[in-house]
Amino acid sequence: MPNIASILKAEISRVARKEVRAEIETLKKASAAHRSSIAELRRQVDALEKELRRVEKSSRRPTSAVASNNEATAGTKRRFSAARLAAHRVKLGLSAAIYGQLVGVSGQTIYHWEQGKARPRVAQLEKLAAVRDLGAGEIAERLTTR
Repeated sequence: MPNIASILKAEISRVARKEVRAEIETLKKASAAHRSSIAELRRQVDALEKELRRVEKSSRRPTSAVASNNEATAGTKRRFSAARLAAHRVKLGLSAAIYGQLVGVSGQTIYHWEQGKARPRVAQLEKLAAVRDLGAGEIAERLTTR
């Protein structure tokens, strides 16, 4: 006949293992959820760091662009596009020399601006903006007075 003490001890061990196993299962599930959450947060951090590098890279400019930007901050910021300048001149049907007279520069300077070999200064950008705002009649009038 088995000893009651040993049977009681075995039953207590079995019940304790069952309880521990139940507690461990909940801890395993919580741990897996935390690992999943940590992995998602790491992916988000990696994506944000990548975006930050892209923004930093795009915000860097060559020193010549920084110098022209410093000049531009004195007045209204104007953007310059060589292709738009050429398109506007062609639209008006003017030669580079005549367009240069309107702006106050030579025809060769207009060609250089259109080809991207040079960029206009801030004062010249203001003059270009003024010419862009003129209509064909006003341009013809200005050319006849010169």
